[in-house]
Amino acid sequence: MHDPIQLPDGALAISVVDSHTGGEPTRVVTGGFPALAGTTLADRAADLRDRHRRLATAIVDEPRGNEAMVGALLTEPVDERCTAGVIYFDRALVLGMCGHGTIGLVETLHRLGRIAPGEHLVETPAGVVAVTLGNDGLVTLDNVVSRRLAADVTVEVDGIGAVTGDVAYGGNGFFLVTSPSFDLEVARAELLRITNAILLAVHAAGHRAVDHVELFGPPTVAGADSRNFVLCPSGTYDRSPCGTGSSAKVATLAARGQLAEGATWVQESITGSTFSLTYRWHDRDEQTIVPRLTGAAVVTGRAELIIGPDERDV
Repeated sequence: MHDPIQLPDGALAISVVDSHTGGEPTRVVTGGFPALAGTTLADRAADLRDRHRRLATAIVDEPRGNEAMVGALLTEPVDERCTAGVIYFDRALVLGMCGHGTIGLVETLHRLGRIAPGEHLVETPAGVVAVTLGNDGLVTLDNVVSRRLAADVTVEVDGIGAVTGDVAYGGNGFFLVTSPSFDLEVARAELLRITNAILLAVHAAGHRAVDHVELFGPPTVAGADSRNFVLCPSGTYDRSPCGTGSSAKVATLAARGQLAEGATWVQESITGSTFSLTYRWHDRDEQTIVPRLTGAAVVTGRAELIIGPDERDV
């Protein structure tokens, strides 16, 4: 038992459980967050964005967290079929969906004794996702319906020149670079500079819903099909292969006829971790798919964060 801590006047005690999925951290908020207003999960996500942005940032950013951390606020689901509701956020945005975060959430719920291995439904602001926790610890999720939105979009990037890619949705908005090829072995600070410049050009071209940029290169891990570098809305890079980004990638491969329904695509991250993906057609005519993503998470700790009244909006 730990000795109780006397909280400063007006402070909140926020209970969290930390994990990582392929190197990318997730912080599940299990208690202490103020009640959110709204009849739908999307409404609650908007309330978090509008009224509790500073509190959310204090939970995941320094000094309590780090630039890569994604928060996952547990909430009661609106859909009664679901085991849990969750709203994802990082230090910059409230996210519609998060693949690595969902894997971390499922492992966290399991370690807390709230779910057993088997099939469950999780409600997110982007929709309901089906998850399966295996006896081997692997988590498989059927992501939200994903699609390529625009093919072969070329933008002029300051200091780089013409860059071409696909705009796609896999739970978040992505620009998936197809040319030119970028060397993923250069310093990660340089990759961040490149992807940030591309994002600015993509926004200037009118694709404001894009909040991630993804570069690709040859894999370094046996069995992988591709290696990626993913710029996140927080301004850092994804240490995992990025679940929503990998879903967007598979959607573009399906639209191009380069990956058959049911075939496996193994996506390697910049750190060498991997996700395995397949898909089924949601609507072949509309070229929308339901990606199935498999990965694993490790719970790394639990804590009670103390957040003072000057670190939140209300």
